[in-house]
Amino acid sequence: MTEQLEFKFDCQMLIAGENLDEDEIFDYITENLEGDSLLAVGDEDLIKIHFHSNKPWEVLEYAASLGEIHDIVVENMQRQAEGLQG
Repeated sequence: MTEQLEFKFDCQMLIAGENLDEDEIFDYITENLEGDSLLAVGDEDLIKIHFHSNKPWEVLEYAASLGEIHDIVVENMQRQAEGLQG
């Protein structure tokens, strides 16, 4: 049996907007959403988010509040660890 991951969803997305601030986004996610392995990189027009969470919808909801989200990937890492698809 495979060990349970603390955070099982790998969430990745791009946020397109105006006056985006990667530091503010990083701080908000760190302080308000439960997860780990956070990356928030980019510039004022485009930010890439990478975050491990058990509630990917919260990450998507926050990102969508900042601008248009696209190239969204949410993968179940627990299934991958168990050798399953998706």
